[in-house]
Amino acid sequence: MATVRDGDKAALLVVDVQVGVMANSWDAERIVTNVARVVERARTSGVPVIWVQHADQELVHGSDDWQFVRQLLPSPSEVRIEKSYNSAFEDTDLEEELARIGASRVLLAGAATNWCIRATAYGALDRGYDLILIEDAHTTETMVDGERTIQAADIVEELNSCMMWVSYPGRTSDIATAEAAVF
Repeated sequence: MATVRDGDKAALLVVDVQVGVMANSWDAERIVTNVARVVERARTSGVPVIWVQHADQELVHGSDDWQFVRQLLPSPSEVRIEKSYNSAFEDTDLEEELARIGASRVLLAGAATNWCIRATAYGALDRGYDLILIEDAHTTETMVDGERTIQAADIVEELNSCMMWVSYPGRTSDIATAEAAVF
């Protein structure tokens, strides 16, 4: 069993809201607006915002697609974590940063729902953090696999449902809107 984190200090993780990730994502403009809103609310509340940025062969470090969307930019004092795997916890300093600030609760927003948001959400729970998924501040692309199509909106709704109902001993998992999230 994971070590359950003591306390109630929150951190907001903004994952992969990058030009190349958001280019074909469902309802991207609304999602970016909601991510910006939750970032603003976190900053106003004094909650640390941690920015996670993916790089791989398709999303090349330093390229235009790798950059955060222009509406969302980290402040110079905010932590940036670079990753190469779906989970923001794998092979990064994220756990160390969360420990440094004493976070026990993670609020999560960004992209892509079915890959990096899902992996990071379960990664947080697996490592003993409470989790709040910002239900209207994550997105992905519609998946087309041969003859099968899974609509992006359905992928988002499915993860929202999972995070509302998943159960871990000694931890909580829930969803909240960008406007209603409690820090």
